[in-house]
Amino acid sequence: MCRNICITNRKLVKGDFLEQIKRALEKKPYAMILREKDLSEAEYEKLAEQVMKLCEGSETKLILHSYPKAAKRLGADSLHMPLGAFLNMSQEDKALFPCLGVSTHSVEDALLAEENGVTYITAGHVFATDCKKGVPPRGLAFLHEVCEAVSIPVYAIGGISGENMADCLGQGAAGVCMMSGYMIG
Repeated sequence: MCRNICITNRKLVKGDFLEQIKRALEKKPYAMILREKDLSEAEYEKLAEQVMKLCEGSETKLILHSYPKAAKRLGADSLHMPLGAFLNMSQEDKALFPCLGVSTHSVEDALLAEENGVTYITAGHVFATDCKKGVPPRGLAFLHEVCEAVSIPVYAIGGISGENMADCLGQGAAGVCMMSGYMIG
């Protein structure tokens, strides 16, 4: 079974963002990373509180992003961080989140993340994506190398679609992250 993770992006949504979150939840992703990193911490916390209410009672695990203090105030147990920000977190803050993930872009990043106690990583970008226009994708060989190097779950990210997710799983990924598939339509 493929574990799909929905990555949010308000800028892709035509219409009401919270209504789109409801539609995404109807697709029953394994998890949802509320990634709205362009927001201030106060704005993010307000949005996260609303999304947490929508996720209550669903089968989808909500993972907050970038703001450990806001996640702590909201009582969240899951957090995703850029690797550099994660490495700067205190051990006390890290201990607050039983589910703690980071974004990685190399085998070295993946190993460093694992050594520092994350419970999962995203690895990418695997395929060409509008989010990284003009930046060459790292490809399936990269994904395979990352999956082989670590013993924690690896989720492929970047240009993932229904057509190529099986290729990612074939390289050892525990699942895939998708943005457009959940935020558009």
